[in-house]
Amino acid sequence: MTILFDNLLARNIFLDRQGLSAAPSRALGYQGLQRMIEDIGFVQIDSVQTVERAHQQILFSRNQTYRREDLTRLLEQERSLFEHWTHDASIIPSAFFAYWKHRFRRREPIILERWRRWQGEGFDAAFQQTLARIRDHGPVMSRDVKVEDHKSGGWWNWHPSKTALEFLWHTGHLAISRREGFQKVYDLMERVIAPAHYEAEVSEADFVDWACRSALERLGFATTGEIAAFWDLIKAQEAKAWVESHRDELQPVSIACVDGRQRLSFALKDRISDLMNAPEPPARLRVLSPFDPLLRDRDRAERLFGFNYRIEIFVPEPKRQYGYYVFPLLEGNRLIGRIDMKAERKAGVLAVKRLWLEPGVKLSTGRMARLEAELTRLARFTGVETVDFLTGWTGKDGG
Repeated sequence: MTILFDNLLARNIFLDRQGLSAAPSRALGYQGLQRMIEDIGFVQIDSVQTVERAHQQILFSRNQTYRREDLTRLLEQERSLFEHWTHDASIIPSAFFAYWKHRFRRREPIILERWRRWQGEGFDAAFQQTLARIRDHGPVMSRDVKVEDHKSGGWWNWHPSKTALEFLWHTGHLAISRREGFQKVYDLMERVIAPAHYEAEVSEADFVDWACRSALERLGFATTGEIAAFWDLIKAQEAKAWVESHRDELQPVSIACVDGRQRLSFALKDRISDLMNAPEPPARLRVLSPFDPLLRDRDRAERLFGFNYRIEIFVPEPKRQYGYYVFPLLEGNRLIGRIDMKAERKAGVLAVKRLWLEPGVKLSTGRMARLEAELTRLARFTGVETVDFLTGWTGKDGG
């Protein structure tokens, strides 16, 4: 029998699974931060710092007692987190490293062949030279190797944006040991990942089972395509085969989309009671990163919340509907609008350029107070003193 999840319940489930239902002011600490990242699954990294870098804002939006130094401790001292790839560069719990070994094995021949077609035979000889250099002399940054090879006329000149370091990182030979500023420092993987995680092995079957089961745990409910896409570790047909072979553990659920249509998905049977009792998220208004995991699957977000969101960084300015880097606004279990703003650090100001509210959403006195309170919290976290609403910032609301 298929169970119906109405739209409100579906939204509450997804928000809860993605860490947005817990009180944002609860005490966290570095151990709580570790648990939060494990519960979410991963945190995407992005270099754009219009207000705050993506991973910092993703964590802050879930808990506003979060401290940057706790993340650094987990990455660089505890080594309980590492940086690698899901659908994009991300921070991942080191306890999951054994599963990423399968990613490395699967992707290395594909990447190698792609680069060989691009650069021709023999280009990869320098990869072993780079690996040997790091093994013998320790961690490097890309600028270190560029300087050395530019002087010698070496391999680095073949293409400045595609480096041996990145290839060796993508294929699991190197790890990001730490960052200086936002620049990666590379070292041998076995010197970064703790032995218990580095040496662990799981079978192919256990790898696929984990990739599917853990994705469902973090999504609450999903189609086979959504299961495969969550970690981007397995193929869609592998997720489909896993669902077919685990029907006795899965509950078919019909998800009511915001437009009234229903979408057949699956949930873990032993989680149904928890899902049916998903808590209401806090009523507080929160500013999300454009790379927040709630929005990673744009189509899912639109089906559940009726919120059409695209990043317009690469859209020419005259063709942008909103702005260069516009932040979604979450209020309770609704995505109510988006805001264009920038942290002007030299001036010490969070400059609000424009606000757009979704149809039917009004900028009431209470909502304005919640928005101002959240922007003040975000400004403080970002390191600026005040919030400045520029002329014309109200834009348009839902009318």
